[in-house]
Amino acid sequence: MDPSMVEGGLNVTLTIRLLMHGKEVGSIIGKKGESVKKMREESGARINISEGNCPERIITLAGPTTSIFKAFSMIIEKLEEDISTSMTNSTATSKPPVTMRLVVPASQCGSLIGKGGCKIKEIRESAGAQVQVAGDMLPNSTERAITVAGTPQSIIECVKQICVVMLESPPKGVTIPYRPKPSGSPVIFAGGQAYAVQGQHAIPQPDLTKLHQLAMQQSPFPIAHSNQGFQGTWASYKRRSLICIDIIHSDVVVFCIPAAGMDASAQTGSLELTISNELIGCIIGRQGAKINEIRQMSGAQIKIANPVEGSTDRQVTITGSHASINLAEYLINARLSSETTGLAAN
Repeated sequence: MDPSMVEGGLNVTLTIRLLMHGKEVGSIIGKKGESVKKMREESGARINISEGNCPERIITLAGPTTSIFKAFSMIIEKLEEDISTSMTNSTATSKPPVTMRLVVPASQCGSLIGKGGCKIKEIRESAGAQVQVAGDMLPNSTERAITVAGTPQSIIECVKQICVVMLESPPKGVTIPYRPKPSGSPVIFAGGQAYAVQGQHAIPQPDLTKLHQLAMQQSPFPIAHSNQGFQGTWASYKRRSLICIDIIHSDVVVFCIPAAGMDASAQTGSLELTISNELIGCIIGRQGAKINEIRQMSGAQIKIANPVEGSTDRQVTITGSHASINLAEYLINARLSSETTGLAAN
């Protein structure tokens, strides 16, 4: 099938499912739903957003191909705009790429990858975007995530080519769609802010931030009891060191709390990590995108020493408040863990 059928074939209808973080979805919806309303009106596409208080939501685009890609382009432009805005007060020297995740029936992924990976390689090279097909299916579904990263235009071109393959190779058997569930993710409090940790990303949580600030003002403050009978008081945790763990309704919650009498944002220090030369690239990322992202999320200063002749390791020094150091270390370890299990997309 010619790609022009996807771009201009009015008789061809498509459904594209996007998996997005809650913060990104909020930006797409806009104040009082104004942004998504504008997208629907200008594109003519049906845009549905999954319900629920989940860290991830599904955005479904449906309609003629021209409408679908108009809506998709508007979403990409909005994400690009958000990245540019976040860079205004950032110390990062390079802007991270726009990243999108498509949700695709696993039965279609073989055609997308191609024999020996030839098809996915062809798409990467012709579109100029990074593309990775997840090895595992999404929880409780028969769908897999496809991550696409790059410039807005390269992502749009890449997704068009993916759609061509999907139209040529319809799904086989019954597809069980992925439905995001409420978060069971670790939550980190750093510098007075709450973050839900999802894979290698830390997503700000305004409601939890307010709860954290309220708790820090009150002592003692009872922590919710878990199903396993874990219990304690806020005051007892404040007397301990930085990290405490609580199991609340089977969810793991990590509190970065200063010891009594300490201000987490004022106390500074440093931490040194040793990372092998083979893995340092996944921490730095393309043109420094990953390390800049970790710096921005954590608020810590991160310095990677130059390679030493004869050494197989690199020294990484993290400097900042105790909370920011903890968050930076967590994000670095998450990145390393993903790389060593073959899931990291560089």
